[in-house]
Amino acid sequence: MNLTQEPEIVTWPATHYVFVERVGPIMTNAPQAWQDLHKQAAAISAHNRIVGAMSLYKIGPKIYRAGFLLAAPAVELPDGVQSIEFGGGKYSRFVLTGSYANLPEATGRAWSMAAEKKIQVRDDFAIENYANDPKMTPVDELITEILVPTV
Repeated sequence: MNLTQEPEIVTWPATHYVFVERVGPIMTNAPQAWQDLHKQAAAISAHNRIVGAMSLYKIGPKIYRAGFLLAAPAVELPDGVQSIEFGGGKYSRFVLTGSYANLPEATGRAWSMAAEKKIQVRDDFAIENYANDPKMTPVDELITEILVPTV
């Protein structure tokens, strides 16, 4: 697994975000949330410009949001898709290079490293930002930023 070992402190900007939310076990809900979101992608993009993809999640309570970043506030969303302006903030960023199949292990390791390094974590959504498009990027070149909310 190709995961950075030293986090970089970054500030995530306020972001227009549309998403499908699931509450409960993240390992089972995340794939379903992405499937449901992708089924709505054409309807979302009919009235909105999608500029990226990311998930927001909280470990306790278990909340998972699969979503798209938009260029502007959302309009005319299909049923089951919500929108917010995500406030962003300060994060400790770890970077995974490679397959999304490595995300569960990489995310767990990022959180473990944050604890080992005594990074003060704030109560907010964590982020997985999918920095490139898996439809156009070879699997071994996929970049996922794992962002731990930091005080």
